Amino acid sequence: MITVDTNILAYYSLPGPRSEDAAILMEREPAWAAPLLWRSEFRNVLAGYIRLEGMPVDKAVVAMQLASMALQAGEHAVDDESVLDLAARSKCSAYDCEFVALAGALGVILVTEDKALLKAFPKVCRSLRGAIDGNLARG
Repeated sequence: MITVDTNILAYYSLPGPRSEDAAILMEREPAWAAPLLWRSEFRNVLAGYIRLEGMPVDKAVVAMQLASMALQAGEHAVDDESVLDLAARSKCSAYDCEFVALAGALGVILVTEDKALLKAFPKVCRSLRGAIDGNLARG
């Protein structure tokens, strides 16, 4: 199992230059987890596609369903104290720290392309490319 952030879910669910890498990650590690927050963040990503790129709402709904299926009951609430502690120890937002807190609670890595998270939490976070290349162990 791995934890993934909203960007990884977007790469997996929406066509783009990183879609193939996200599909490879899913093939290699099909058990994905995310905090409940992912839904709101992903809806916001889709709203941007609808407004800025003219994506039809029905296509956005399909992308939301695909992302939901990728998590297969891997949605979790996170501990408030853990999130706030991580935010206090870094310059990362509490939103981003929810993903790190979940990875910590599950004892797994977080796959993200967020440079601030990768820098602040190198023992927990892996880049998409790093995860594909087999770096799925916690440091």
